[in-house]
Amino acid sequence: MSNQPVLEVDRLEVRYGAIEAIKGISLQVYAGEIVTIIGGNGAGKSTLMKTISGLEPAAAGRVLFAGQDVTQMPGHLRVPMGIAQSPEGRQVFPDQTVLDNLLLGAFHRKDPQSVIDAEVQEQFRIFPRLKERQDQMAGTMSGGEQQMLAIARALMSRPTLLLMDEPSLGLAPLIVKEIFAVIRALKERGVTILLVEQMANQALAVADRAYVLETGRITLEGKGSELRRDPKVRAAYLGAH
Repeated sequence: MSNQPVLEVDRLEVRYGAIEAIKGISLQVYAGEIVTIIGGNGAGKSTLMKTISGLEPAAAGRVLFAGQDVTQMPGHLRVPMGIAQSPEGRQVFPDQTVLDNLLLGAFHRKDPQSVIDAEVQEQFRIFPRLKERQDQMAGTMSGGEQQMLAIARALMSRPTLLLMDEPSLGLAPLIVKEIFAVIRALKERGVTILLVEQMANQALAVADRAYVLETGRITLEGKGSELRRDPKVRAAYLGAH
Protein backbone atom coordinates (compact mmCIF):
# COMPACT_ATOMS: atom_id res chain seq x y z
CA MET A 1 0.00 0.00 0.00
CA SER A 2 1.55 3.29 -1.03
CA ASN A 3 1.61 6.20 1.38
CA GLN A 4 -0.40 8.47 -0.87
CA PRO A 5 -4.10 7.64 -1.05
CA VAL A 6 -5.80 7.28 -4.44
CA LEU A 7 -8.64 9.32 -2.96
CA GLU A 8 -8.55 11.73 -0.05
CA VAL A 9 -11.62 13.58 1.15
CA ASP A 10 -10.49 16.39 3.45
CA ARG A 11 -12.98 18.15 5.78
CA LEU A 12 -15.62 18.09 3.07
CA GLU A 13 -18.86 20.04 3.45
CA VAL A 14 -21.80 19.88 1.06
CA ARG A 15 -24.97 21.94 1.39
CA TYR A 16 -28.38 21.98 -0.25
CA GLY A 17 -29.46 25.54 0.50
CA ALA A 18 -29.59 25.84 4.29
CA ILE A 19 -29.32 22.07 4.78
CA GLU A 20 -25.85 20.77 5.51
CA ALA A 21 -25.80 17.28 3.98
CA ILE A 22 -22.08 16.57 4.58
CA LYS A 23 -20.55 18.10 7.70
CA GLY A 24 -16.78 18.26 7.42
CA ILE A 25 -15.87 14.63 6.80
CA SER A 26 -12.44 13.20 5.99
CA LEU A 27 -11.64 9.76 4.56
CA GLN A 28 -9.01 7.99 2.47
CA VAL A 29 -8.98 5.18 -0.06
CA TYR A 30 -5.67 3.48 -0.95
CA ALA A 31 -4.78 1.56 -4.12
CA GLY A 32 -6.26 -1.93 -4.31
CA GLU A 33 -8.62 -1.43 -1.36
CA ILE A 34 -12.34 -1.84 -1.07
CA VAL A 35 -13.57 0.85 1.29
CA THR A 36 -17.24 0.78 2.18
CA ILE A 37 -19.48 3.48 3.58
CA ILE A 38 -22.54 2.33 5.48
CA GLY A 39 -25.33 4.41 6.96
CA GLY A 40 -29.09 4.77 7.00
CA ASN A 41 -31.30 6.65 4.57
CA GLY A 42 -30.49 10.35 4.53
CA ALA A 43 -27.03 9.87 6.03
CA GLY A 44 -25.41 11.62 3.05
CA LYS A 45 -23.90 8.60 1.32
CA SER A 46 -25.08 9.36 -2.22
CA THR A 47 -24.33 13.07 -1.78
CA LEU A 48 -20.76 12.15 -0.85
CA MET A 49 -20.39 9.94 -3.95
CA LYS A 50 -21.79 12.64 -6.24
CA THR A 51 -19.39 15.20 -4.79
CA ILE A 52 -16.41 12.89 -5.33
CA SER A 53 -17.45 12.32 -8.96
CA GLY A 54 -18.09 16.04 -9.53
CA LEU A 55 -21.89 15.99 -9.80
CA GLU A 56 -22.41 18.03 -6.61
CA PRO A 57 -20.33 21.10 -5.65
CA ALA A 58 -18.42 21.17 -2.37
CA ALA A 59 -19.25 24.06 -0.01
CA ALA A 60 -15.94 23.66 1.83
CA GLY A 61 -13.05 21.20 2.15
CA ARG A 62 -11.24 19.33 -0.61
CA VAL A 63 -11.37 16.24 -2.77
CA LEU A 64 -7.90 15.00 -3.76
CA PHE A 65 -7.42 12.32 -6.42
CA ALA A 66 -3.95 10.81 -6.87
CA GLY A 67 -2.61 13.82 -4.95
CA GLN A 68 -4.31 16.37 -7.22
CA ASP A 69 -6.97 18.76 -5.93
CA VAL A 70 -10.07 18.10 -8.06
CA THR A 71 -12.58 19.89 -5.81
CA GLN A 72 -13.54 22.47 -8.45
CA MET A 73 -13.08 20.21 -11.48
CA PRO A 74 -16.24 19.37 -13.48
CA GLY A 75 -17.34 15.75 -13.41
CA HIS A 76 -16.72 15.04 -17.09
CA LEU A 77 -13.04 15.92 -16.61
CA ARG A 78 -12.69 13.57 -13.64
CA VAL A 79 -13.59 10.52 -15.75
CA PRO A 80 -10.47 10.68 -17.99
CA MET A 81 -8.39 11.13 -14.82
CA GLY A 82 -9.63 7.75 -13.59
CA ILE A 83 -12.79 8.29 -11.50
CA ALA A 84 -15.81 6.28 -12.68
CA GLN A 85 -19.17 5.87 -11.00
CA SER A 86 -21.68 3.06 -11.16
CA PRO A 87 -24.59 5.25 -10.01
CA GLU A 88 -27.47 4.58 -7.66
CA GLY A 89 -30.48 3.39 -9.65
CA ARG A 90 -28.18 2.05 -12.41
CA GLN A 91 -29.02 4.81 -14.96
CA VAL A 92 -28.19 2.82 -18.07
CA PHE A 93 -29.19 4.31 -21.44
CA PRO A 94 -32.48 2.43 -21.90
CA ASP A 95 -32.92 3.03 -25.64
CA GLN A 96 -29.39 1.92 -26.49
CA THR A 97 -28.21 -1.67 -26.80
CA VAL A 98 -26.05 -3.30 -24.16
CA LEU A 99 -23.08 -3.07 -26.51
CA ASP A 100 -23.66 0.64 -27.17
CA ASN A 101 -23.90 1.30 -23.44
CA LEU A 102 -20.51 -0.34 -22.99
CA LEU A 103 -18.95 1.65 -25.83
CA LEU A 104 -20.32 4.87 -24.32
CA GLY A 105 -18.38 4.01 -21.16
CA ALA A 106 -15.18 4.37 -23.21
CA PHE A 107 -16.25 7.50 -25.14
CA HIS A 108 -13.41 9.71 -23.80
CA ARG A 109 -10.63 7.23 -24.54
CA LYS A 110 -8.24 7.68 -27.45
CA ASP A 111 -7.34 3.98 -27.78
CA PRO A 112 -7.66 2.18 -31.13
CA GLN A 113 -11.03 0.49 -31.68
CA SER A 114 -9.33 -2.92 -31.46
CA VAL A 115 -8.29 -2.17 -27.85
CA ILE A 116 -11.82 -1.00 -26.95
CA ASP A 117 -13.33 -4.10 -28.60
CA ALA A 118 -10.97 -6.36 -26.62
CA GLU A 119 -12.13 -4.69 -23.42
CA VAL A 120 -15.77 -5.20 -24.35
CA GLN A 121 -14.93 -8.91 -24.62
CA GLU A 122 -13.26 -8.68 -21.21
CA GLN A 123 -16.50 -7.29 -19.73
CA PHE A 124 -18.38 -10.17 -21.37
CA ARG A 125 -16.03 -12.57 -19.55
CA ILE A 126 -16.78 -10.88 -16.22
CA PHE A 127 -20.52 -10.64 -16.99
CA PRO A 128 -21.45 -13.54 -19.31
CA ARG A 129 -25.11 -12.51 -19.25
CA LEU A 130 -24.25 -9.21 -20.95
CA LYS A 131 -22.72 -11.12 -23.84
CA GLU A 132 -26.00 -13.00 -24.35
CA ARG A 133 -27.87 -9.68 -24.23
CA GLN A 134 -25.42 -7.49 -26.21
CA ASP A 135 -27.92 -6.58 -28.96
CA GLN A 136 -30.83 -6.09 -26.54
CA MET A 137 -32.07 -2.63 -25.52
CA ALA A 138 -30.74 -1.97 -22.02
CA GLY A 139 -34.11 -0.72 -20.77
CA THR A 140 -35.74 -4.12 -21.43
CA MET A 141 -33.35 -6.05 -19.16
CA SER A 142 -33.96 -7.08 -15.55
CA GLY A 143 -32.74 -4.88 -12.68
CA GLY A 144 -29.86 -7.26 -11.97
CA GLU A 145 -28.73 -7.26 -15.59
CA GLN A 146 -28.91 -3.47 -15.71
CA GLN A 147 -26.79 -3.30 -12.57
CA MET A 148 -24.16 -5.53 -14.18
CA LEU A 149 -24.25 -3.27 -17.24
CA ALA A 150 -23.81 -0.14 -15.10
CA ILE A 151 -20.71 -1.66 -13.47
CA ALA A 152 -19.30 -2.90 -16.79
CA ARG A 153 -19.92 0.49 -18.43
CA ALA A 154 -18.00 2.21 -15.60
CA LEU A 155 -15.13 -0.29 -16.00
CA MET A 156 -14.92 0.55 -19.73
CA SER A 157 -13.52 3.96 -18.76
CA ARG A 158 -10.52 2.14 -17.22
CA PRO A 159 -10.93 3.73 -13.79
CA THR A 160 -8.24 3.98 -11.14
CA LEU A 161 -11.12 4.39 -8.68
CA LEU A 162 -14.56 2.80 -9.10
CA LEU A 163 -17.39 4.43 -7.13
CA MET A 164 -20.25 2.01 -6.55
CA ASP A 165 -23.44 3.57 -5.21
CA GLU A 166 -25.95 1.06 -3.80
CA PRO A 167 -25.27 -1.76 -6.30
CA SER A 168 -27.70 -4.12 -4.52
CA LEU A 169 -30.63 -1.67 -4.42
CA GLY A 170 -33.92 -3.32 -5.35
CA LEU A 171 -32.38 -6.62 -6.40
CA ALA A 172 -33.41 -10.17 -5.48
CA PRO A 173 -31.16 -11.91 -2.90
CA LEU A 174 -29.70 -14.31 -5.47
CA ILE A 175 -28.69 -11.42 -7.75
CA VAL A 176 -27.24 -9.51 -4.77
CA LYS A 177 -25.02 -12.52 -4.13
CA GLU A 178 -23.87 -12.41 -7.77
CA ILE A 179 -23.11 -8.67 -7.57
CA PHE A 180 -20.98 -9.16 -4.46
CA ALA A 181 -19.13 -12.04 -6.15
CA VAL A 182 -18.32 -9.60 -8.97
CA ILE A 183 -17.09 -7.00 -6.43
CA ARG A 184 -14.75 -9.62 -4.93
CA ALA A 185 -13.50 -10.58 -8.41
CA LEU A 186 -12.81 -6.91 -9.25
CA LYS A 187 -10.76 -6.57 -6.08
CA GLU A 188 -8.70 -9.60 -7.13
CA ARG A 189 -8.05 -7.81 -10.43
CA GLY A 190 -6.67 -4.86 -8.47
CA VAL A 191 -9.58 -2.44 -8.96
CA THR A 192 -9.82 0.16 -6.17
CA ILE A 193 -13.43 0.52 -5.02
CA LEU A 194 -15.36 2.95 -2.84
CA LEU A 195 -18.65 1.21 -2.10
CA VAL A 196 -21.81 2.77 -0.66
CA GLU A 197 -24.21 0.05 0.35
CA GLN A 198 -27.26 -0.43 2.57
CA MET A 199 -26.69 -4.17 2.86
CA ALA A 200 -24.15 -3.54 5.57
CA ASN A 201 -23.35 -7.16 6.37
CA GLN A 202 -22.32 -8.03 2.80
CA ALA A 203 -20.54 -4.69 2.35
CA LEU A 204 -18.46 -5.09 5.52
CA ALA A 205 -17.64 -8.68 4.53
CA VAL A 206 -15.93 -7.53 1.30
CA ALA A 207 -14.42 -4.31 2.69
CA ASP A 208 -10.83 -3.82 3.78
CA ARG A 209 -11.91 -0.74 5.71
CA ALA A 210 -15.22 0.95 6.41
CA TYR A 211 -16.72 4.20 7.59
CA VAL A 212 -20.10 4.68 9.25
CA LEU A 213 -21.86 7.85 8.08
CA GLU A 214 -24.67 9.28 10.20
CA THR A 215 -26.45 12.55 9.30
CA GLY A 216 -23.45 13.85 7.36
CA ARG A 217 -20.76 12.90 9.89
CA ILE A 218 -18.43 9.92 10.18
CA THR A 219 -19.13 8.34 13.55
CA LEU A 220 -17.01 5.20 13.28
CA GLU A 221 -14.21 3.87 11.11
CA GLY A 222 -12.09 0.73 11.08
CA LYS A 223 -11.44 -2.57 9.34
CA GLY A 224 -14.51 -4.07 7.72
CA SER A 225 -14.20 -7.20 9.86
CA GLU A 226 -13.96 -5.14 13.07
CA LEU A 227 -17.01 -3.01 12.32
CA ARG A 228 -18.94 -6.15 11.42
CA ARG A 229 -18.36 -7.35 15.00
CA ASP A 230 -18.95 -3.96 16.63
CA PRO A 231 -22.08 -4.16 18.87
CA LYS A 232 -23.26 -0.64 17.92
CA VAL A 233 -22.92 -1.37 14.21
CA ARG A 234 -24.62 -4.74 14.63
CA ALA A 235 -27.54 -3.17 16.47
CA ALA A 236 -27.98 -0.27 14.04
CA TYR A 237 -27.22 -1.86 10.66
CA LEU A 238 -26.95 -5.64 10.84
CA GLY A 239 -30.26 -6.37 12.51
CA ALA A 240 -28.59 -7.98 15.54
CA HIS A 241 -29.66 -6.75 18.95
